Amino acid sequence: VEFRQRLSEGESLDDILVEAFAVVREADKRILGMFPYDVQVMGAIVMHYGNVAEMNTGEGKTLTATMPVYLNAFSGEGVMVVTPNEYLSKRDAEEMGQVYRFLGLTIGVPFTEDPKKEMKAEEKKLIYASDIIYTTNSNLGFDYLNDNLASNEEGKFLRPFNYVIIDEIDDILLDSAQTPLIIAGSPRVQSNY
Repeated sequence: VEFRQRLSEGESLDDILVEAFAVVREADKRILGMFPYDVQVMGAIVMHYGNVAEMNTGEGKTLTATMPVYLNAFSGEGVMVVTPNEYLSKRDAEEMGQVYRFLGLTIGVPFTEDPKKEMKAEEKKLIYASDIIYTTNSNLGFDYLNDNLASNEEGKFLRPFNYVIIDEIDDILLDSAQTPLIIAGSPRVQSNY
């Protein structure tokens, strides 16, 4: 609440960065039993400024991401963490969600338990209104397409994009870049032409 108050009084995310990172590092230690190292803090700063931070497997990318995710959630405009698969999204939302919930933030995961069941726009709108959303690149892509196909505002559920962390960015932006997202089915609105 204090950070949100300071932002509403004119301070920037950069002004509260040091304190916010200190708070989430302490929460990481208390909740997960892991305290981010200095090199992870450096990676978090790089990510906060919208740059790519290369970290090898086992160097704590997920823990590193807690800092810029927490900080940018204070914008009130949502933070997305995009992973290459549903397993990682659910796992990270469950594990890191403990930290964020402890710090008073909300977590959203736009997946159904039954892959054959599609969520309604109202359900998705609630999920995407969360402070932090964990999803996959393909799920976000399809949600973006469906949101833009909505014939009215009630059918829309995405809010404007604000800040995103992409896990395995090379896989998502390079390896999967040529994979098309195809929406099939009968048209939602019939044309008279």
